[in-house]
Amino acid sequence: MLRPVRADRRTTSPRSAAPLGRRLPLVAAAVVAAGLTAACGPSSEPAGSAAAATATAGQSSQAFPSESQSATASTAASPTASAPPSASASASASSPTPSRAQSGSGSTGGGSAKPARTSAAPAPARVPGPGYDSSADAQKQIDAALRAAKADGRMVLLDFGANWCGNCKAADKVFAQSQTAGILGASYHLVKVDIGGNSHANSALLRKYSPSGGTYTMPVLVVVSPSGTVRTDTHVTGNPSLTAEGINSFLRKWAA
Repeated sequence: MLRPVRADRRTTSPRSAAPLGRRLPLVAAAVVAAGLTAACGPSSEPAGSAAAATATAGQSSQAFPSESQSATASTAASPTASAPPSASASASASSPTPSRAQSGSGSTGGGSAKPARTSAAPAPARVPGPGYDSSADAQKQIDAALRAAKADGRMVLLDFGANWCGNCKAADKVFAQSQTAGILGASYHLVKVDIGGNSHANSALLRKYSPSGGTYTMPVLVVVSPSGTVRTDTHVTGNPSLTAEGINSFLRKWAA
């Protein structure tokens, strides 16, 4: 004979269900904590603690950044990361480029310095040949010699003589010698004036540059400075010895 089930037995299940219901959240939390522990490594906090799970999750986000953050960090930290093309172009444009003048000066400074150019010595003046040209315009020749003397600083030597004069021929032989010709070419512009004919113009030139007058012993040698001033007149001082030694000594003396 079946006994009737008491009401208090029917209510037992609800009483026991309440504690089980309260334990379910704890079980679920434990499962979640176990999953986080397996994924992030062991935690020093007790399993099932919500604070431990939260702390562990925060440490994970710091230790393992996202892919976008990793790419950004690696780009900033990598020493070999190249600058953007626009930045490279800007840097190339802003960097100073040495000019050709600077490059040239630099190469010059690096090599041996070239010596400064020095002015070449003037070419020797023309030395006329022996004899006297009676048809020449002596005044024009003297003027040209004075212009040349002003340009190069040489003296002008006037030689008044005649083609029939023996002493004049002796002087011409010395003038033709190489040493005397070298002194003449280096230090004088020589003008030979014929006074052996009937040229009144040439006689006037003789009296202009040797104004003492009287009887002239040929040749008459007159040294004139580039400014036209008479420095010496052999009609006054007497002729030197008509030898290489005498004439060369005379020429050297008045060349300075």
